[in-house]
Amino acid sequence: MMSFAPVSLGGREEYLERWAKCPVKTSDYSFGNIWGWAEEYGLEWGFSATHVWIRQTRPRVVNWAPIGPWRTPDWAACPVLAGGMELTRVPEELAELWTTAMPGRVEAVEVREHFDYVYSVPELTALRGNRFHKKKNLLNQFLKTYRHDFSDLTPDCVEATLDMQRQWYTWRDSEDPGTLLAENRAITRVLQNWDRLGGGLFGGVLRVEGEVAAYTVAEALSDEMLVIHFEKGRPEFKGVYQAVNQMFLARYGQGFALVNREQDLGDEGLRKAKMSYNPVRFLKKFAVTVHPRE
Repeated sequence: MMSFAPVSLGGREEYLERWAKCPVKTSDYSFGNIWGWAEEYGLEWGFSATHVWIRQTRPRVVNWAPIGPWRTPDWAACPVLAGGMELTRVPEELAELWTTAMPGRVEAVEVREHFDYVYSVPELTALRGNRFHKKKNLLNQFLKTYRHDFSDLTPDCVEATLDMQRQWYTWRDSEDPGTLLAENRAITRVLQNWDRLGGGLFGGVLRVEGEVAAYTVAEALSDEMLVIHFEKGRPEFKGVYQAVNQMFLARYGQGFALVNREQDLGDEGLRKAKMSYNPVRFLKKFAVTVHPRE
């Protein structure tokens, strides 16, 4: 039996070594995501010789996909899968590899609410053409209306950012208190440990008249793609989301071709908002059942 322990900062370097060998990198498995949400999901990990096996323990035990070199193992002989397993958030390539390697043992079902939305950084920076006409108008309105500045999210401005996040949660908590409370706790955990997370995460802060109006927290997924974990703005400033999104990518996104803005989790309003930015692709994920080896 594999030994599992809570996800921790102490295991970050070993995790990142395995993560670097993973051929497809979705938002779920970035270190910032699993550490930020570790307490909410009760996330644990177990290290085999070649892979990291992840599971959540809240509200029930659910296995996630293993992280490491997917294309080299003999999955049919994998001792971890020998007795069967149900897994969630399994990226498409791994689901296909398992289906081929273990014929008759694997059932894989697409889970649309877990698909990552991926966008072109140049498109979201320039906002050119009819597809982005409304976004560009809102950005221009913000730029003309408010005296603003954009800067790095550094340890000395974390407290002001946390204050804005607390206000944002207060404005929105009547909509879906359970989900927003969990997200608020994950955001607070990340921001309160900003200096301990080292260079893995980075962010930006948009101020209006010296007050924090919006912020972004992001991480590099690969050499070509970054992921935006959290992005919040004060609703009284029209165009603030278009502004923080464009300014953040103009400053931080120029070394990347793509930006991942994570999932919609089945929320129709969130899905509509994410589709309005014209994704160029989705990173599909599956619920997978691996039946026991005979």
